[in-house]
Amino acid sequence: MNFTHQIRHYTEIGCVLKGRAIHCKLITSGSRPDVFINNHLISMYSKFKRIKDAHNVFDKMPDRNLISWTTLISSYSRMGLSEQSLSCFRLMVGDGFDPNDFTYVSALPACTSLEAVRNGKEIHGKMFRLQQDVNSFVSNCLINFYGKCGFLRPARVVFDSMLERNQVSWTTIVSCCCQCGEDLEGVKIFLESRRVGVKMNAHYCASVLGACVALECLEFGMQVHCHAVKCGVRKDLFVMTGLVNFYVKCCKLGLAEKAFWELDNQHLSAWTALIGGYVQLDMKKKAIDLFCKLLSSGTKPSEQTYCSVLGAFADTKEIKVGKQLHSLIIKMGFISFTFVGNAVLDFYSKSGILEDSLKIFDEIDSHDVITWNALIDGHVKSGCHGEAIELLRSMLVEGFDLNLYTYSILFSVCGDLPAVEWGKQAHCCVMKSGFHTNVVVGSALVDMYAKCGRLRDARKTFDSLPCKNLVSWNTMLVGYAQHGFGKETLEIYDLMPKDKIKPNHVTFIGVLSACGHVGLLEEGLWYFSSMTKDYKITPRADHLACMVSIFARKGQIQEAYDFIRNFPAKPDKVVWRCLLSSCKTHKNLDIGRYAAEKILNIDPDDTSALIMLSNIYAESKMWNETAQIRKLMKEKSLKKDLGTSWTELNNKRHSFSSGHSVQIEGNNVLEILDGLTTQLYDAGYVPDVMFPLNAVE
Repeated sequence: MNFTHQIRHYTEIGCVLKGRAIHCKLITSGSRPDVFINNHLISMYSKFKRIKDAHNVFDKMPDRNLISWTTLISSYSRMGLSEQSLSCFRLMVGDGFDPNDFTYVSALPACTSLEAVRNGKEIHGKMFRLQQDVNSFVSNCLINFYGKCGFLRPARVVFDSMLERNQVSWTTIVSCCCQCGEDLEGVKIFLESRRVGVKMNAHYCASVLGACVALECLEFGMQVHCHAVKCGVRKDLFVMTGLVNFYVKCCKLGLAEKAFWELDNQHLSAWTALIGGYVQLDMKKKAIDLFCKLLSSGTKPSEQTYCSVLGAFADTKEIKVGKQLHSLIIKMGFISFTFVGNAVLDFYSKSGILEDSLKIFDEIDSHDVITWNALIDGHVKSGCHGEAIELLRSMLVEGFDLNLYTYSILFSVCGDLPAVEWGKQAHCCVMKSGFHTNVVVGSALVDMYAKCGRLRDARKTFDSLPCKNLVSWNTMLVGYAQHGFGKETLEIYDLMPKDKIKPNHVTFIGVLSACGHVGLLEEGLWYFSSMTKDYKITPRADHLACMVSIFARKGQIQEAYDFIRNFPAKPDKVVWRCLLSSCKTHKNLDIGRYAAEKILNIDPDDTSALIMLSNIYAESKMWNETAQIRKLMKEKSLKKDLGTSWTELNNKRHSFSSGHSVQIEGNNVLEILDGLTTQLYDAGYVPDVMFPLNAVE
């Protein structure tokens, strides 16, 4: 009886009962199956997803060959049992077997799934030690492994060393570039692939569209759309979802909706992409309306859909509805999914409800890095930096490795405090892990050093980045602008076009701020005009505030006021406060009073506006008006927010505020300040006594 032939036959037709029956006959026949029959049995049980039966056959084999090991390793890897797959790989090597290409192709995806960087590098090193010729399948797995783990440089080295690159090779390296935040590099590789005649498939198109989203490159993305039509992949599920996401992120909602409704039968993933796009653009009502249409269409939302729409309720006005959606998620049984629990936790964190976010965290059965990141980031954004640091320590104690986004959050904490010594220590950890070349981490590092006033270190980090995106450039530019380095800010702006980086609204906030610091009125007006005419960017209130500041620094208060009046959008209180502050400096009573009225119309309890207005009245010797404002503040129990300063000494952060006696390293801060004040008087300093209400309580 030919057992091998029958086992293969029932494996191919998917008949598990007859396959097991043949195995029973084999056992009862008393014959000892050879290694080839056993390998077919392992393969059969693996295809039927009966991995325990496959492993039992493997354990009872008197003799095993490389195919036996490779089949079992591949089975575990395909079923998502990555730890077991790597464990079998180690045992195989321990038994003296040298892996072949099929073994590598099975083991490397397990390393990718677990982000087991060390194991993956050991496997790569073994290929070199054995001097094996690596085929394209193994090379593609290596590229995917390094890219998914955040190591783009070695992924690119593997790609460049390939003698023959196939469509999968090009698609994988572009996808890895996008996942690592190196979107511009991904687009460059895509263009190179087009020059050598590589055909576009659906996955390739979706990856390039993702890069266009990150780069905010509408024209190039539309060209990719046209090419997808020509290649016949436009109506592919991945491509249509990518197109919807691309147009939404580029603020072309009409085109996004058109692409969505062009589908004969809208797939759930397309619904989810459009809902998620609305949420990211802060169009919460549209997201909720589309979610209601989804329910009306009879399509059952998936756990991903709930995660997307939940972001629409991360607002204090929509907390109640968000909680109702949380209840629906529990009823649907989706809360057991870790990524759904992460979305719920993120909702409460972004809404500032930290108690509920901690409760959800405790209820999640299995935490991952994303769970910790969402919780820590929520505390950071709520200003609870101490609690965030404690959570980070707990994360490390539980054995979790920090990923790219954890380091970004950590650098944000160090920049906000600021705590440059902690930032330097974290920078060393990033260097050891190899994440320092990643554009996301690199940009966070630049931001941290800039906020801590270490602009030289920030520029050094910026220059060392192998690839820079718009965020990197904006971070360096704004860092210079915030510290008053106008010349350096404009130098960075002039370098951006050379790197083919298109500025956005954040870029121009930095540029206009720099012009204000160095008093470049004409240049500021030119950049403001260029923003609208050359880059089609609609000015926002922040840009208006910068222009008001530029006029004010030149003493042109009337021109600043006229600029506000001619601005098409409605100014917010930040703009009026900027004008009021300028009026206080240049003693312009009429416009200052008008600006204060505008602020108080928006926020009647704005303490800073009342104090600045009272100071303007005091300078004009209008004591009755000054007294009225002071009386009003007392009646409303309004107090100026107490300013706090801090310093970092010997890895400890010391905070102190006005009127509080603080001991640092045995020295009284007030006594030191008194000594400095005495030295100022001795040097001839005369304080400005015209601002008696700065300390109003």
